[in-house]
Amino acid sequence: MRGVARPATHAALPDLVRLYRGLEEEMVGLHKMWPLADGLPEPVEESLAAAVDDPGTHLLVGEIEGTVFGFLLARAEPLLPQAGGERVGVIRLIYVEPDAREVAVGEAMREAVMDTFRAEGIKKFDAHVLPGHRLAKNFFEAGGFSARSIVMHHDDERVR
Repeated sequence: MRGVARPATHAALPDLVRLYRGLEEEMVGLHKMWPLADGLPEPVEESLAAAVDDPGTHLLVGEIEGTVFGFLLARAEPLLPQAGGERVGVIRLIYVEPDAREVAVGEAMREAVMDTFRAEGIKKFDAHVLPGHRLAKNFFEAGGFSARSIVMHHDDERVR
């Protein structure tokens, strides 16, 4: 029993919202800024519906035997002008329910979106991972990724 990936449809929106809330809970446990800077705009239901409809956004669901256990949201983004029009495929969000993390649901989604990006001529890939999220870091490193940037943050309580 292995995971498979397919494009998300509007019929999957209830599953997507449920999975997003699971991701949000996990990420807030790592950094309270996540829902303010790295998550989706609220209302999440509308953001996910817009992602389903946006041809520039790749929103996938990961399934096992027809049951949805994960999702991935990615898009191609331009590099700086000096890159000559080259784009990078960016996996912005990925989540698999904890009980399904050992049956290749995440791998199926990661590989499917990378194949889609390759078909679009993209050969550079990024993935957003929070510091301290060792499982996510290991997951992407197993897929050939390595860190190239870390965003540092400071909440200043001294502002009047």
